[in-house]
Amino acid sequence: MAYFKQPVAGSRNYIRAADYMGTTLQLLSEKFKYFSDRPFNISDVLTKHQISAISKISGCEAQYRPMACQDSPYRSITGSCNNRRNPSLGASNTGFLRLLPAEYEDGLSLPRGWTEERPINGFRLPLARQVSNEIVRFPTENITLDSGRALIFMQWGQWTDHDLDLSPETPARSTFLEGIDCDISCAREPPCFPLKIPPNDPRFTNRSDCIPLFRSSPVCTPGSPVREQINILTSFIDGSQVYGSDWPLAVKLRNNTNQLGLMAINQNFTDNGFPYLPFETAEEDFCVLTNRSSGIPCFLGGDPRVSEQPGLTAFHTLFVRAHNRIARELNRMNPRWSGETLYQEARKIVGGVLQKITYKDWLPLLLGSELPQVLPRYRGYNESVDPRVANVFTVVFRMGHTLIQPIIYRHGDGYRPLMPEPQVPLHMTFFNSWRVVREGGIDPLLRGLMANRAKLNRQNQLVVDELRERLFKLFKRTGLDLPAINLQRGREHGLPGYNAWRRFCGLSAPRNMQELAGVLNNRELAQNFINLYGTPENIDIWVGGVAEPLVRNGRIGKLLTCLIGNQFRRARDGDRFYYENRGVFTQAQKNAIERVTLARVICDNTNITEVPQNVFLGNQYPRDFVRCSNIPTLDLRPWRSP
Repeated sequence: MAYFKQPVAGSRNYIRAADYMGTTLQLLSEKFKYFSDRPFNISDVLTKHQISAISKISGCEAQYRPMACQDSPYRSITGSCNNRRNPSLGASNTGFLRLLPAEYEDGLSLPRGWTEERPINGFRLPLARQVSNEIVRFPTENITLDSGRALIFMQWGQWTDHDLDLSPETPARSTFLEGIDCDISCAREPPCFPLKIPPNDPRFTNRSDCIPLFRSSPVCTPGSPVREQINILTSFIDGSQVYGSDWPLAVKLRNNTNQLGLMAINQNFTDNGFPYLPFETAEEDFCVLTNRSSGIPCFLGGDPRVSEQPGLTAFHTLFVRAHNRIARELNRMNPRWSGETLYQEARKIVGGVLQKITYKDWLPLLLGSELPQVLPRYRGYNESVDPRVANVFTVVFRMGHTLIQPIIYRHGDGYRPLMPEPQVPLHMTFFNSWRVVREGGIDPLLRGLMANRAKLNRQNQLVVDELRERLFKLFKRTGLDLPAINLQRGREHGLPGYNAWRRFCGLSAPRNMQELAGVLNNRELAQNFINLYGTPENIDIWVGGVAEPLVRNGRIGKLLTCLIGNQFRRARDGDRFYYENRGVFTQAQKNAIERVTLARVICDNTNITEVPQNVFLGNQYPRDFVRCSNIPTLDLRPWRSP
């Protein structure tokens, strides 16, 4: 995962500058310690001129030069110039938004819990792995499936997350000052923030071992020494996981051999008449390592995590096919359009379809009865709304981990289990691009996602052990623990605790076990939390959020509906190119997009002939499935030029 979350091209330069700046300040702090007998912030010691000089030499200052924007009917690839008043708002390679001020241990950059003995609100933070063992862990044979949601509901969540945010791990693979390798050492030295092993751990017998973790990459922050993390994607739902978030990648993803506005496709293999994504050309290829005999590299997509697991790869493949299908149809109707116009118009339609499915079909099923409060009806673009992804969203949207089944399902025609391996344990499929190419393409995976149920999030069944004990086990020195990493990541990003977010959302902030039991509607769980954390103030936002009872007809609790609703409202209202905004599409074009469903996208771009009308619901084959001919198609006639 560290390899896949490595920043590339422009992102790397942005991060390197921030790392230079941070390391310089750290080195100066080390030197200055000998002359100061009291705690200090190095930024208070330096003059404005000195900080400006470091900013210039490190390369930070160059990132904040004013940019010139052209007036274009199309979004930029980087997301810049969406907001005309502040052109960098929501652009890739900028910092996340803070809804609440960061709470670092030293007020600047040290993660919460970096110094173990140090109390927060009167109590030491429990080890993240200990919380995972005592709150999250459950016997996996007891999984409750969600009668109302299909597994593809979970998959759309991950797909959408990969359109919005990626905070890559720092490109430095060892500590800045001593050169310790964070992957194999358990030293707690920047940029290593390993997870310590608690006593009586069910898996680790060696207490001095750890689960390795690198810190997220920083971003240059002019005028503020407080560490902020970088988002290398655009903050808009714009299909950036299809098209990329920076220019060099966007060009690489296109078919540059003709002027038809198409995306590049695989030149080595096809999927029963349909194309695969092109292969990545990096020298060190992770996917080859998972099965050397197959020789199948990772795929190349707009987001580097494209090959993380087969369901995600299937979605990436589906939407590149959708783009090419639309571009060809537009070319047939408008033979005089240039290749650039065909590309931009098809990209604009795909972005509109992604927004429509997310806001009209998916979010109502996630937010349930809270939808009208947290995501009120659209009233048009508002230039004063900040569309940036909030730092807290990068952690709370990982609520999707509670919906993941421990198995990848594969179905053939007639939704019959596809032999010889109709079910594969999840941990055996990470970065297995060979399974997609060699084992029947994306159709069996999409059928498996539509015909099987998501896992239901229950307070005593939070996340399966495939993710808690065996994550990336095939190629890491030890299986990682995803829930524990979610907690550690929140601490590393300086996110305040559970109660601070309850207050932010206008909800009650429980002060003791009784009040927490009232909020969670569960005395035993509340007691477990108090035993671990001492106070509700300190509960990590991810675990506190996913432990709340689900809202009516939704799949998350009150706090998460507030924080996730807040993000999607700002990503919609602060996006000048949102598909419902006046002038983005004609009324006829908008009506055409409104009729599109994910079911139709699947029908048009695979050999699947039977689908449910609403793929996200808990459908049963054959009862809830219809022929593709019964699903409304995307009518492209409104795009015909006069």
